Amino acid sequence: MLKLYNTLSRRKENFVPLKEGEVGIYSCGPTVYDLAHVGNLSSFIFVDLLRRWLEYRGFKVRHVMNITDVEDKIISKCSKTMPGLFKHTVKFSNLLFNDLKRLNVKSAEFYPKATGHIREMIELVKKLIANGSAYEKNGSVYFRISSFSSYGQFARLKPKSIKNGARVDSDEYGKDEARDFVLWKGWKPDDGGVFWDTEIGRGRPGWHIECSAMSMKYLGETIDIHTGGIDLIFPHHQNEIAQSEAATGRQFVRYWLHREFLNIGGGKMSKSAGSGASLSALAPEPLDAAAFRYLVVSSHYRSPLNLTDESMDAARNAVTRLRNLYSRLAGINTAGDETVSESIGIARRKFGEAMDDDLGAPKALASLFEFLGKVEKIMQDGVFSKTSAESVRDFMREVDSILGVITENQEERALGEEELALIQEREEARRSKNWKRADDIRKLLMDKGIQLEDTPRGTRHVFV
Repeated sequence: MLKLYNTLSRRKENFVPLKEGEVGIYSCGPTVYDLAHVGNLSSFIFVDLLRRWLEYRGFKVRHVMNITDVEDKIISKCSKTMPGLFKHTVKFSNLLFNDLKRLNVKSAEFYPKATGHIREMIELVKKLIANGSAYEKNGSVYFRISSFSSYGQFARLKPKSIKNGARVDSDEYGKDEARDFVLWKGWKPDDGGVFWDTEIGRGRPGWHIECSAMSMKYLGETIDIHTGGIDLIFPHHQNEIAQSEAATGRQFVRYWLHREFLNIGGGKMSKSAGSGASLSALAPEPLDAAAFRYLVVSSHYRSPLNLTDESMDAARNAVTRLRNLYSRLAGINTAGDETVSESIGIARRKFGEAMDDDLGAPKALASLFEFLGKVEKIMQDGVFSKTSAESVRDFMREVDSILGVITENQEERALGEEELALIQEREEARRSKNWKRADDIRKLLMDKGIQLEDTPRGTRHVFV
């Protein structure tokens, strides 16, 4: 039985979706005012791991990840015109999707943009005004937190931190500033030409109302799983709960899952704090992107993740080991009577039990490498059969449907004449002890995506 840690209850719970065999997931996506930083990307990789495990367990997943394409930071960076806004956000949205592709993140079913759902937001705000949960002040509309009796419980706020009657226009604020939050921001001259004319006035949406309106449109008034970074618990997710449940009278989300911080240089990742890093800077090579994905996938999502040179090196080594073994197994054509079917069954069971326990990837990967270590030992002894090798490769592909780092870009292709000639030249250089030339050729082939591995039985290659 799959168990997930629910932020709502602060404990692990058996996962039972609203509709048998189907799961709806809503993920808070990025604000596309700049390149996505790797802290954001780590949250998207976590959701991808969740999705892949649910699918592996037989669920049909419907995933929605929003794109916030109108917000204070975006307006400050564009020409403060609607064409400028769209030009700016389209650019960084496309760069985001390039990053997700490099990280082998499966596509969501929907990527709704805030600017494409103004009508849904207006209808939700009007409903909140009508039932007394929201009010207008100086052209803006605010949510009245005193109208929602359980406000603050999700974020574990102390009652004294809730300032009834005080208002805040900023979307991001500290835990000592819980107050009526803005749903619709009335137009101001500083906004330039970025506004919509609506029944509730000229202006633009607040950040929090966007997610409620879009999640309800695509997943209904109650959804199975809502994900995001741990920094979104307050104010964003607390405010989503308040405005959604005040509007519908129903539970908004059944399971809340939050990814812990990704730390770099001793502090949490944050573009606004100046410590953000883009994927292009962190991972210029394909192997680097796979290593970052592995680093995130191999950690537990509820534990802080430290991004260091050492952790990236360890992740590169792990990915390289997995890919090398997968490639070497393909070259085994010997006969033998040993069998690994029982060991594969044990490894599959251990992997599954760990993942079913709140996506326990560290323990799952430990069991995988324990099994693969035994496989490598048998291979060293030279008694591994083609049948067993194919069985192990099948199991590695099965596991990689969840990990997404082994077989990606590992297309089976033949070496070209130039590449074969270089490998032959390197062998001759090694025999003549021309180590510099041998190293130069190794580096040249690596630049072509071909990694060489020297073994007692000769030199093998793997595509990376």
